[in-house]
This record gives sequence, C-alpha cells and structure tokens, in this order.
Amino acid sequence: MHTTAPILKRTLPYDLEAIREDFPILSRRVHGKPLAYLDNAATTQKPRSVIGRIQQYYESENSNIHRGVHYLSETATAVYEDARIRVRNFIHARSEREIIFVRGTTEGINLVAHSFGGQRVTRGKEVLISAMEHHSNIVPWQILCEQNGADLRVIPMNDSGELLLDAYEKLLTEKTAIVALAHASNALGTVNPVRQMIDLAHAKGIPVLLDGAQAVAHSPVDVQELDCDFYVFSAHKMYGPTGVGILYGKENILSSMSPYQGGGDMIKSVTFEKTTYNDLPFKFEAGTPNIGGGIGLGAAIDYLQSVDLPRINTHEAELLAYATKALRGVEGLRLIGEAAEKACVISFTLDGIHPHDIGTILDREGIAIRTGHHCAQPVMQRFGIPATARASFGMYNTIGEVDRLADGIKNVVKIMR
Repeated sequence: MHTTAPILKRTLPYDLEAIREDFPILSRRVHGKPLAYLDNAATTQKPRSVIGRIQQYYESENSNIHRGVHYLSETATAVYEDARIRVRNFIHARSEREIIFVRGTTEGINLVAHSFGGQRVTRGKEVLISAMEHHSNIVPWQILCEQNGADLRVIPMNDSGELLLDAYEKLLTEKTAIVALAHASNALGTVNPVRQMIDLAHAKGIPVLLDGAQAVAHSPVDVQELDCDFYVFSAHKMYGPTGVGILYGKENILSSMSPYQGGGDMIKSVTFEKTTYNDLPFKFEAGTPNIGGGIGLGAAIDYLQSVDLPRINTHEAELLAYATKALRGVEGLRLIGEAAEKACVISFTLDGIHPHDIGTILDREGIAIRTGHHCAQPVMQRFGIPATARASFGMYNTIGEVDRLADGIKNVVKIMR
C-alpha cells in the first residue's frame, strides 16, 4: 500500500522559517511585492506534502474506491480509508463510522438539517442559532423551518461580539429541536464557550451541532470531551484541498438518520421494490467521492500534527495580540469584535473609507486580506456597517507581515483622505 511519507516532528522553538519554506506560494511576488497572505479564514495555503500527496494519488494510485478487486482500486481504497482513520484520531472520535466525508462544512450542515432536522424539526419546534453565524449555518435552517412550519431563534451578542449566555439559557426550551453554533466566528474571531453551551443544551435533552470551520486548524479539538452531537469542518481551511470536508456525528444518532442522497455506494442492495442502505459511514456517502481530496485531507492532518497544534495556537495568539495593538494605533480605525476569547481574526473599518478600497490598495502592496460581509450579513447588521476589512492569520504568518499590514493601512488613510 502506498502511504504518505512520514513527516519528522520539528524541534522547539517554533521553526517559522522552515514552515514557510514548506509552502511554495509564499515565495511568490504580487504586483512586484512579496506576498503577505492574510486571508486564512477564507482558505489556507497548501504545503508541499499535501500537494505532493494529491499528485502521487493521481499519478500512481488513481482508481475508484470500494468497488474494485484490481490492484489500483484496492490501493486507492486503502489510502482513502486510512485518511478517515487519521480524521478520527485527529478529532478523537470513537470510531471511523462517525466520520462522514462531505464536500465541506456547508454540505455537512445541509446534511444534518435535511436528514436529522427533517425528522426532528417539526411544526411548532424551534432551531436555535447564534447572531454570529456564517450564512451556511443560517440558510439551511431557514429553509428547513419554512418547509416544516418551525421557527428560527437567535442567541444575541454584545458589542464585543460575545454571545449572551443568560439569554441563551432562556431560549433553551421544550420547543428547541437543535442548537447549531459556530465554534469560532469567521467574521469576528470570537471563540465561543461551546462546552458550557453544550452542557446547558444537553441538560434539557437538546442536541448540538458545532461549525468548526474556523477552529479545527488552530487548536486541538476533542469531540468526545466537547460531547457535541455533530461537528463539521472543511479541509481547505486547515491547509488541505478544496472540495472536501468532514461531518462528525455520534454513531447512535447517525444510525437513526435517513440518507441525505441516494446513489452508488450508499446501498447494500437495490430492487425496484426496495433498497437496503449501507452501514455507516457509507450510508451518507453516495456516489464517487473526492478521493484525491480525502487523501489530501489526511496529508494535511499529518502536516498539522508535525508542527503541533498547541504551538500553532501559541504562535497565532502572539500574532493576534501584536496585530491588535498595532492596529489600535491607526487613526479612525474601529475594531469589530473584541471578545476576550478570540481566534486569529481581526475585522476592522476605517472612518470614511470603504473596505473594498482598503483591500484594493493593500493588494497593490502585495498584502492579501478579505473585504466584504464575509457571508455573515447579520453580523454586519448587528454592528451597523455594510462590510469590514478582515485580516486572518495562519501558522506561517510573521510579525513582519503584521507590520506591513499596519503600515499599509496607514498608507490607505493618507491616500483616501
């Protein structure tokens, strides 16, 4: 069986220079300037080990999985299922049966809303989400509520971008069918007290889904310790490929759910009279999956573990603290989201200057940030703004890049005023 070449553990201290050398795109220039990539909340860059592992699959292992008896099919099946085991170990699930490959966080949430929600969210019931959710954790629940005659309820937040736990607890009633909540906000960086919130929901028998897209690449996640019922995330936000992600669900809950899609590989037998569904996890994996993407996700997990997530978290926390202090010194800059517990995201506005102009001018300096509503329009409405500029950091970003960002924003002010 072909497997990913082992990656040696790095030695302390945090070897930032060596890490940056692992990412080929970081050496390129944009508009004649060195690239400072500060858009990691949208998608992360990919290390050579992930790119190489995907290339290896297509060059020497490419075949459809689970269905063939020939060598390539058996090899591809083995490396794909090995990636599932890596995911299970990475998030500390009990079994591979709890690991469902999906296209990403969005599809994972839609799967739960359609299958689990379709059974549980009935007329008169309520779905509880928060005021800081990404559209992908709002719209599927809105559609479900509209279809089934249920109601959508929203946990409010304060001016710092922190959820109001007293209000949350009051919203948990016998009508609440499910809580769907961001582990960390993509628009504000807020890290929610999810273990406490899960405990409060479970005390009333209410299941909880966590959107982990902005959390899983930055600090360790243990789904058993969290005791969440569902956890969803995307490979491309954790240094892996696009088009693949994971839905974790507790096995007893997944077993009770109906399939999300019908087709090949999710069945045991089919006649015109009756179809018998496959066992977990395959019941929810209809059709040929993104095999190369799944294998790439396994390689991304290897890479994260080679660097060590606690050290990544420490490095990113230092960047966040430094950047927050640096940006506070810019005249007319307003930070949006100042929660006590934050991930490595800084959203801001500049008085009288549209975020798109900020992003365009910074781009000419080789600095990549995100501008807009970040698929979180209710957040923008809560703060009374149309959009923000957002810088988000990853394991490979440097203090020097933060200095370039601060200087670039000061230059924006000079140009636009």
